[in-house]
Amino acid sequence: MLSSAQTPRLLRSPAAATITAASLTFKCLHTSPILTPASTSPSPSQILTNRKALLSRQTSAVDLAKSFLQRLRRHEPELSSFLYVSPEDIVLKQAEELDNKIKNNEEVGPLAGVFVGVKDNICTYDMPSTAGSRILENYRPPFDATAVRKLRERGAIVIGKTNLDEFGMGSTTEGSAYQVTANPWDLSRVPGGSSGGSAAAVSARQCMVALGSDTGGSVRQPASFCGVVGLKPTYGRVSRYGLVAYASSLDVIGCFGSSVADAGILLNTISGFDNFDATSSKQEVPDYASQFVPLDYLESKPLKGLRVGVIHETLENGVDSEVVSSVRGAVSHLEELGCTVSEVSLPSFSLGLPAYYILASSESSSNLSRYDGVRYGNQVFGEELKSLYGDSRAEGLGSEVKMRILMGTYALSAGYYDAYYKRAQQVRTIIRNSFKDALVKNDILISPAAPSVAYKIGEKKNDPLAMYAGDIMTVNVNLAGLPALVLPCGFDGGSAGMPIGIQMIGAAFDEEKLLKIGHIFEQTLEGYSFIPPLIADEQTC
Repeated sequence: MLSSAQTPRLLRSPAAATITAASLTFKCLHTSPILTPASTSPSPSQILTNRKALLSRQTSAVDLAKSFLQRLRRHEPELSSFLYVSPEDIVLKQAEELDNKIKNNEEVGPLAGVFVGVKDNICTYDMPSTAGSRILENYRPPFDATAVRKLRERGAIVIGKTNLDEFGMGSTTEGSAYQVTANPWDLSRVPGGSSGGSAAAVSARQCMVALGSDTGGSVRQPASFCGVVGLKPTYGRVSRYGLVAYASSLDVIGCFGSSVADAGILLNTISGFDNFDATSSKQEVPDYASQFVPLDYLESKPLKGLRVGVIHETLENGVDSEVVSSVRGAVSHLEELGCTVSEVSLPSFSLGLPAYYILASSESSSNLSRYDGVRYGNQVFGEELKSLYGDSRAEGLGSEVKMRILMGTYALSAGYYDAYYKRAQQVRTIIRNSFKDALVKNDILISPAAPSVAYKIGEKKNDPLAMYAGDIMTVNVNLAGLPALVLPCGFDGGSAGMPIGIQMIGAAFDEEKLLKIGHIFEQTLEGYSFIPPLIADEQTC
């Protein structure tokens, strides 16, 4: 393992063909090779590798399904990544139908044979959707979220629902009403949150890719903690229809993958305008797969001329030295690839955390008012309506959710609205403008994804302010509505060897550029393996 301070070096690989969207959809008799990243690459695309194996009939969808289900069940008792696992007979039936299509030379979707984990606050019609809360225990929606529907239409198989902090309010999964997920790199540590179940499942190869939600960093922070790729799209790029609301002006559905290519392919599938979500954008969705250029086709300086701004405030006091060292090493690697790097100061950066918690709590107090045991949620009988409401919420909601509802209600109250909520909205405008100005002068901005590596389970459970402070690197991006990509860039220097993630922030609706840069960075990063020790000796798909 390289020292986190060591500058990564460029590597070369054998020649390969270019990936295009067209190569992802064709009939099974098509015999042209599908590109998979070179074997020396630290993060080969599971989607492309397994698709090639399926269409060339080197393996079957049933065999793949059995392999993933076996690994999932083997490690689930110690990881607790999933709240619900789809019955084996249902998964195998879907896999068998895919095998029959391939056998009959029928056209299959671009995600055929892709096993997906879905965060349990995203609705699935055939599985429970509890949002990690007792008040929604056993709730089964009568519809799929738009993102889930699009995945299924393109051939993906939903393998189960992943654990989360209740209603997405937390950074460790310790806020789940059901269980605490462990980090695959060290079972005594948290996986991050609130999408910790999805991150842990992808890291442990219990599924190929996963959906999460990101309100203030809930995709990016666990991606960093678990050593996987996490992608938060621009607000409006992906429909929120079917996502259980936490803070509606901040919530987005994001993607997890073990490679940038997998995260990009997943985003390509779920993006686009949706009539069921008035906040979804009609902006054209580019072909993200076209940005995944193979190593052999890269110039010696493939990112020449790209302007990279390193946010000064994210590398100051309060950030672990190992994190700073790894991020600076990653920045040096970008310079080797041809980037022009400069330091950027965002004086309003520190204001994001208090503004975020005021706004998110305020919106959650409104959104969660529907869970009263009558309109939504499990009902606790009461002699009067008031006691029915009170008892249903008292028994159904956890302590963190109750605290945020109270905080939000207080901030929205008549005497404090101007002092808290209005001022937080003004700060949000300042933050949005500061990012906009910085991205005029730079193509992307760089920061750590989190101020530390994953910490011990229980370490911060009784210190909410310390846990909230861990979101400092991510919340500003949600306030500004921008896209951000997190990918692993090194390890800490401790004996545990926990992964560290770098965050790349782009202009609105410029996910294409982020994916291109991230893919080149990932392919040329030598000497790192981001497969956790838990499964290092296993033959992974």
